[in-house]
Amino acid sequence: MSEEQRSGQPPQPQPQPPGGLVTALAALAARAPGAAPAEPPGEPVVLAGHPERVVVRNGGAVAKAHAAGTDPAALELRLRVAADPALRGILLPPLGAPVIRPLPGGGRPATLWPYGTPVDPVDPDAAPWAEAGRLLARLHAVPVAPLEGRLGGALPVMRGPARVAEAMARLRACAPGGPRPAAARKAVEDAWAGLPGWCRAEPGTGAAPPSGSGGPPALCHGDFHLGQLLRHPPEHGPWRLIDVDDLGTGEPAWDLARPAAGFAAGFLPPEDWRRLLDAYQEESGTAGRDPWPALDPPARAVTVQLAALSLVRAGEPGGGALDEDDESLIDACVRISRLVSGGSI
Repeated sequence: MSEEQRSGQPPQPQPQPPGGLVTALAALAARAPGAAPAEPPGEPVVLAGHPERVVVRNGGAVAKAHAAGTDPAALELRLRVAADPALRGILLPPLGAPVIRPLPGGGRPATLWPYGTPVDPVDPDAAPWAEAGRLLARLHAVPVAPLEGRLGGALPVMRGPARVAEAMARLRACAPGGPRPAAARKAVEDAWAGLPGWCRAEPGTGAAPPSGSGGPPALCHGDFHLGQLLRHPPEHGPWRLIDVDDLGTGEPAWDLARPAAGFAAGFLPPEDWRRLLDAYQEESGTAGRDPWPALDPPARAVTVQLAALSLVRAGEPGGGALDEDDESLIDACVRISRLVSGGSI
C-alpha cells in the first residue's frame, strides 16, 4: 500500500502525462484571470499525472484536465457550487468565472484554480485532521435547497458510491493472478455483494440510504482524504477543501468513510481518527453520539474500494506483491463478508 493510502489518501500512481496536454494546461494556467503572482509564469510543474486527472501549475495558477467522459454540465454545476458565497471558507473557489476552459482540439474538460500548499506527506504528525473535521461539518451544514435555488437546478448526486462501483469494474477487468490474489479477489467480491444497494450505486438509489432510514441528503465532498486539502494563500493560509469532481448530495457519513476504513483496518492511527471525528462532532453538534450506525455501510464500501484498487495495482506490470496494509484491507473484506447485519469492520 502506498503512503497516500496509509495517511487516508488514495493511491497516486504518477505516469508521465502526454507532453501536449501538459503544454496546453501550462498555457491555460499562464493566462488565468486573477491568479496571485506566487512566482512568474513560465516553467510549468506537473502536480499530478494520474490518467484520471492531470494537474499543472504555472506561477500562481493551476490548470486541471478532468477525466475523459466527465459530464461537462455536472462539472460546471459543481464549479458554481465551489464559487457560491455559502461555500466561502470551505471549498477553494475556481479562478475567474466558474466555467470549463477549452483545451486546443477539444477533448478533456479543464478548469482553473489558485495554487495552494498541500498536506506534507512526510510529516504525518502535522496532518490537519481536526481542521478537516471542522471543514467537513461546515460543508454538510450548507442548506441544500437555497443553494439549488441560486444555481437554478438540482445538485448532482455525490459520486462516492459510483467510485466504489468503478473500482470493482476495474478489478473485474484485470487478469486473475496466482492463488493468493484469487482468494483475495473472492474476499473483495463477497464483501461487495453484502453492501447495501445505495453503497454500490445501484440505479435509482442515490448516494444515501433509503428515505426514512437516515437523515436528509447533505452537500458532500464525495472523496475526502488528506490530499483534498490545501492551504490558500500558500504556506500560511487557512485549509480549504479541493477537488469538486465527486461533490454532490448524499449521505454525509460518506465523507468520513475513508478515514474510518483506515482506522478499522489498522493503518490509520487511532489518535488521528479521534482528532478528525471529535472535531467533526463538535462542529456539527453531534458530540457524544455513536457515529458507527451511519458510518458502517460507507466504511465497508470504501474498504472494498481500496482493496479492489490494491489488487488492480498488484496485477499491473511491475505492481509487485500485496504489502501488509493491502493484506489488512483484504482481511477486513473477509470480516465484512461474514457479518450478517450491524456491527463495524
